[in-house]
Amino acid sequence: MNALNKTKKYVYFIGIDISKETLDIAVMAHGTILLHDTISNDIQSIKDHLTHLKTLLKFTTRNVVVGMENTGIYTNHLIKKLQALKIDTVVDSPLHIKNSMGTVRGKTDKKDAERIALYLYKSRDVLRLRIPRRPILEQLAGLSTLRKRLQSLHIAMRVPLKEHADFVKKGLIEERNRLCYRTIDAISLDIKDVEDSIEATWKSDEETNRLMTLMQSVPCVGPVVALEILICTNEFKNVRTIKEFASYAGIAPFPYKSGTTVSKKTRVSKIANKKMKALLHTSAVLAGRFVPDIKAYYHRKTDIEGKHKMSVLNAIRFKMASRVYACVKNNRLYEKNHEYRPSGD
Repeated sequence: MNALNKTKKYVYFIGIDISKETLDIAVMAHGTILLHDTISNDIQSIKDHLTHLKTLLKFTTRNVVVGMENTGIYTNHLIKKLQALKIDTVVDSPLHIKNSMGTVRGKTDKKDAERIALYLYKSRDVLRLRIPRRPILEQLAGLSTLRKRLQSLHIAMRVPLKEHADFVKKGLIEERNRLCYRTIDAISLDIKDVEDSIEATWKSDEETNRLMTLMQSVPCVGPVVALEILICTNEFKNVRTIKEFASYAGIAPFPYKSGTTVSKKTRVSKIANKKMKALLHTSAVLAGRFVPDIKAYYHRKTDIEGKHKMSVLNAIRFKMASRVYACVKNNRLYEKNHEYRPSGD
């Protein structure tokens, strides 16, 4: 869901399999593997090897594309250098690349690099190029990840103490609470500091402040949900429409039918950003309780029409996301009587 390649005619397709320590690089041209190399995953090695390839192949930024699987932070050195050289880059999910290969037998780093290069070659007319995040969004993404880690630690420390209270002697519970309370309090303070830093960061930039303000104008869409949408969509540059977002977040129902023998219920896909889906679910539950029109909708669908509660909650998730996209698209704060009309773009 990144920028679609429509104009460039690539000659060289470079597939790179990434691990923590090494990069396996395969270069393909006209459907044939020209060479394979293995280098260290560090900035200097990457710089030297790209210079070597440029000299050897005499490629330009208009006739080469580099592809890799999304492996998190292990891609950082490579992406940073490719971005500096303005080389077109494709970062796709391992599942998407695997599904494009058909039946695959065997697995090595060398083979994986060759398969990525072949994927680039076969998909050359429809490749979606990576759109770089702005530095402030990278900063916000890092802070958001840090907050999640601290929250996990806080839950891991606090919840067992609470659960054990009814099953362990009072004296032992008091001792454990005494030994742990400083740690729990310190983590709570750290979480508060991170949240303050997140808010100060997005408010310091005009564009992120505008988008966060628009999104949070929708009832029951708070700063955590809004920030996750901002990060996941790359400020709505990668996931441009509500239909794309619904599919990405796992809230779009898909049919499952084939001929006359296969006919299952229309349901959402498990292939989704489940963190985003969980946050939208929380917003939907709150909206079903506190937003009058959503509350009335939930009551009508479940109590009067007899719809399944989770099916109705999923529809509410979609309503919430639609309202967010409507506000962003129209650059206006949420108004109750101003609903989004999908234009099919």
